[in-house]
Amino acid sequence: MEKERVELHIHTKMSAMDGVTSVTDFINRAAQWGHPAIAVTDHGVVQAFPEAMQAIEQSRKQGYGIKVLYGMEAYYVDDVANQDHAHRRPFHLTILARDRIGLKNLYQLVSWSHLHTFDRKPRITTSRLLEHREGLLLGSACAQGELYRAIMDGRPWEELCAISRFYDFLEIQPLGNNEFMMHCGYVSGEEQLREFNRTIVRLGEELNIPVCATGDVHFLDSEDALTRCILMAAQDYADASRQPPLYFRSTREMLKAFAYLGEEKAYEVVVENTNRIADQIEDMEPIPVGMFYPHLGDAEEQLYGLVRSRAGELYGDPLPPWC
Repeated sequence: MEKERVELHIHTKMSAMDGVTSVTDFINRAAQWGHPAIAVTDHGVVQAFPEAMQAIEQSRKQGYGIKVLYGMEAYYVDDVANQDHAHRRPFHLTILARDRIGLKNLYQLVSWSHLHTFDRKPRITTSRLLEHREGLLLGSACAQGELYRAIMDGRPWEELCAISRFYDFLEIQPLGNNEFMMHCGYVSGEEQLREFNRTIVRLGEELNIPVCATGDVHFLDSEDALTRCILMAAQDYADASRQPPLYFRSTREMLKAFAYLGEEKAYEVVVENTNRIADQIEDMEPIPVGMFYPHLGDAEEQLYGLVRSRAGELYGDPLPPWC
């Protein structure tokens, strides 16, 4: 295969009590598979960034040319259309920093959501997001995203278009990710799940917004589902034992998952569009390299003067040569 895909939606173990794999393991696997980039999108936080930065450095020393796309999956509430947002259930929203301005804005959103709108989860409001929109790429996220929910609710096409225009890329995910909807009776079967994804594809085509196949990855290999099952059981999830296949898929596995779209469209959403998004993002470090001690005006001169004065009191002036 000439070109590998890019995973734009990954949760590491820094997604508290949800992801189970270190970002280092994800980066190493992606590098070994020849993926050109990989995103880090933990729930509401950016704690995996320092480890990701170190892992990329080690990976490049081993000769792998891979970059990290720094971002997060935010808990998002619309306070523009509806001012009464304090206790509304938030949607999910994928955010990727496109450049250093975006990285700064991402950090500001993370801090603000923890300090000002934390309600069980750190929430980001539409108004705040719009204030810090520069340098960010927004994805429509998973089945908990605003667009997917609107499609499930049978909203009219015009409304789906209006929602879609908010995003820089639209996400579709393997059917297995959303099988829980069948068990819960939300959908009639797999064909309805396929139709939801086809609807997102049609929205992307009509509005010229790239549609990207993402995995909503929570663990490295399929057998790691057991570890996540234990985590969720500890949180009293009734369906903890019924884990969706949220493992890190190869390009071939992802193409197979979307074969029902047709070979050409599957390649577009799995490979072409994910690379298209990754190519828009700068190869950057999330933390500046070096020592950044504070500069306090003439503090150095003052300290020298205090030490020189005290030494004179103790040993006389002029100071002895050994002082």
